[in-house]
Amino acid sequence: MDLTLGVYAFKGLALATELEVFTELAGGKGVTLDAFARRHGIHERPAELLLTALVSLDLLVLDDEGFYRNSAVSEEFLVKGKPRYFGGWVTLVDKHEYPAYIKMLDSLRGNHPTTWDVENQKSLFQPDDRVVKEHFWDAMHSLSAYTAGRLAESIDFSGIKRLLDVGGGGAAYDIELCRRHPHLKTTVFDLPFVCELTRPRVEAAGLADRIDFASGDFFEVGGVPGGYDAILLSNILHDWGIEDARKILRACAEALPSGGVLLVTESFVDDDKRGPAPAALMSLNMLVETWGRNYTAAEYGEWAAEFGLKPEGVVPFEGQGANGVWVARKP
Repeated sequence: MDLTLGVYAFKGLALATELEVFTELAGGKGVTLDAFARRHGIHERPAELLLTALVSLDLLVLDDEGFYRNSAVSEEFLVKGKPRYFGGWVTLVDKHEYPAYIKMLDSLRGNHPTTWDVENQKSLFQPDDRVVKEHFWDAMHSLSAYTAGRLAESIDFSGIKRLLDVGGGGAAYDIELCRRHPHLKTTVFDLPFVCELTRPRVEAAGLADRIDFASGDFFEVGGVPGGYDAILLSNILHDWGIEDARKILRACAEALPSGGVLLVTESFVDDDKRGPAPAALMSLNMLVETWGRNYTAAEYGEWAAEFGLKPEGVVPFEGQGANGVWVARKP
C-alpha cells in the first residue's frame, strides 16, 4: 500500500508545482483555504483535498489560524528562482516520464523506450522534441545542483585546474564546482543547441569567465577534446547501452593526459545487483527512457582497465540521482 500511495503523493507534488503553489507562498507568506480556491479558480473541495495532502507530506504547514505556509523543505527546494530549485525535475517526470509508464509493458516486451519515438528520432536528446527541449535541461540542473555540492566536498580538487564536463548541459556541476573551488575552470562539452541553452545560466551565475563551452558529439572520432586535468561524466553513461557507454568511456580515456583523472557520478547499482533501491529504480526508469541502465562499479572498473585507466573505486555520498563518484586515473 505504501508503494501504491507513491503515485498519489507524486501527482499531488506535481500538481502543486504546476500551479506554482510553493512559489506563491515564498518568503513566509500564507494563504487560507478560501483564498487559495479563489486564487486558482477552483471549488473548495478539491482545494482542500490538495492542501491537506501537501500538509500530510510535510510540503506545507497549516497553522492554528488556518493559514497554509511552505515547510522548510519546500521553501528551499520548490520555490522558483532558489539555487536548489527541484521543480524542474518534478515537471520533467510529470510531463515526460509519467505518461510513458502507462505504456511500460510495451517497453518491457519490446525492449525499447516509450518516452520518445524510437522509429523517427535518433535519440532522446533531440532539439525538435518540445517537451525535452523545454524541460529536460532545467530538470537536469534541478537534479544535479545539490549533488554537485556533494561531489565538490568528496574529491580533492586542489590538483585539478581545468575540468571538462562531458554532456554537461545545464552546467549545474560546473557552477557549483567553480563556486566552491575558486582556482577551477571548466568547459561544458555538449551538443551545439544544448550549449546555447546553457550559456544564459552560466552568465546569470556570473561565471562566464571561468566556464566556457565546446560543442560536439562524444560519439564522433576525436569528439571529446583533450588538454584537461580531469573529465567529468555526471549521469551520462546510464543513458546508453553497454556498447555506447563503453565508447564514451573509451573516448574520455583517450582524451585524458597522463596523470589525468576521470570522475563518474551515478547511482551505482551494487556489484551483487541486490540494490540499493534508488539506484535500481532509476535503472528501471531507463526502460522507458533510454537503451541504458545503471551500471555497477565493477563493470566500470573492468571497462576502464581495458581502456588504459587505473580504477580507484567509488567515493560514496548521498546526492539526488547519484550515490557516489567513481574515480579512475590515467597512468
